Amino acid sequence: MKTEAEMNRVSAAENSHLWNAMHKHDPDAKAMVAESGKGSWFQDEEGNQYLDGVSGLWCLNLGYGRQEIADAAAEQMKQLSYFPLTMNHKPAIQLANKISDLLGSDYQTFFSNSGSEANETAFKIARQYHIQTGNPTKYKVISRYRGYHGSTLGAMSATAQANRRVKYDPPAPGFLHVSPPYSYRSLYAGTPEEKDLSAADELEEKITWEGEETVAAVIMEPFISGGGVIIPSMKYIERVVEICKKHQVLLIMDEVVAGFGRTGEMFGFKHANGVEPDIVTMAKGLTSGYLPLGATAVRNEIYKEFKQEGNDNYFRHVSTYGGHPAACAVALENIRIIEEENIVDRVKQLGKTKLSELHDLADHKNVGEVRQAGFLLGMEMVEDKESKTPLSEEKMGEIVGKCKQKGLIIGKNGATVPGGNNILIIAPPLSSTEEDLNFIIETVQSVIHSM
Repeated sequence: MKTEAEMNRVSAAENSHLWNAMHKHDPDAKAMVAESGKGSWFQDEEGNQYLDGVSGLWCLNLGYGRQEIADAAAEQMKQLSYFPLTMNHKPAIQLANKISDLLGSDYQTFFSNSGSEANETAFKIARQYHIQTGNPTKYKVISRYRGYHGSTLGAMSATAQANRRVKYDPPAPGFLHVSPPYSYRSLYAGTPEEKDLSAADELEEKITWEGEETVAAVIMEPFISGGGVIIPSMKYIERVVEICKKHQVLLIMDEVVAGFGRTGEMFGFKHANGVEPDIVTMAKGLTSGYLPLGATAVRNEIYKEFKQEGNDNYFRHVSTYGGHPAACAVALENIRIIEEENIVDRVKQLGKTKLSELHDLADHKNVGEVRQAGFLLGMEMVEDKESKTPLSEEKMGEIVGKCKQKGLIIGKNGATVPGGNNILIIAPPLSSTEEDLNFIIETVQSVIHSM
């Protein structure tokens, strides 16, 4: 006779109608079915325990099972289950005010459901802004190769990862790309900082050659995440700010992954000096993944241009579920916990004293470089240090698989750029205990040393 647990398991046949994300078809694959989670760990339906070393999809900043966050959602749903932001509700007002405070200046926030939508919103705002300020030919958006900004058409067009666009091209018009500040594989000469600054010079050259009168915005992650955890010099970010101001180009800072403490600051751009982006997009850690929510925060100097009189001068954009009352309540509770538990400082300290132990693997023959900002760590794997030939995808899969066998889920950049999917990604929940971090370090070290 079957136990209750056995009867509740989902068979392969029962899973025949679910279309999984980023999955190559494999009729023999046995899909894992998650059942519960607590802290940095989750359990599948067979009772196996795994430490989630990539925070779901970079989003589970406070880990699984926070009762306070679940309660915030439930209470809000009971009080006001839904209300559109064509009007107002209290959680959205409070959250917009809180985001402005966290950013450290006056920002107006438009809510959506995801990072992709937050970036799409930013592109529309940038183009409309330039038209309404007497620069109607400014429509182009520049991003960096290897950067990821989403999967909807405009966001995919800004995403400069060739493998992501195969069979979906042509992209939306008006999106251009330049080299990233990727000193490990840079074609420029000099120190890592000098190489990064040369990449910034390339950005300015692109604006000049395209004609600054045609360029509306630059969008960038402060730290390229899914494209390989590329950590630039902070001088690079500061130089990009100067370039954008010089050429009247709006700077859109994509904080979807880096935001809300992931890198040891509340927002990634705060690692640099004097940076005040024109637009900041966010999602993921905004709610720690407990409910979908995206946000596009715009400096008030830009927002005021949408208050002009005229039938089409306001922002004619709407999101049915964007800024859902329960999602906003969850975000507020999420931020409260981050502040009350000093999560950002904790990440800054433990990133230096614990997770940084993985830098010791840089001496291994197959490790080209270890890059890190807080709880965002990438390990570039190579066949050998001299040639820097990327480790094969087969060997990358073996490393990830061996970690999983030991109870640790780590990531790798997949379907990004041809021949360059060779970076292991470790980004655990920000609430991970020191014991959790020790488990990550010991597991990764043992798997790499077994190569």
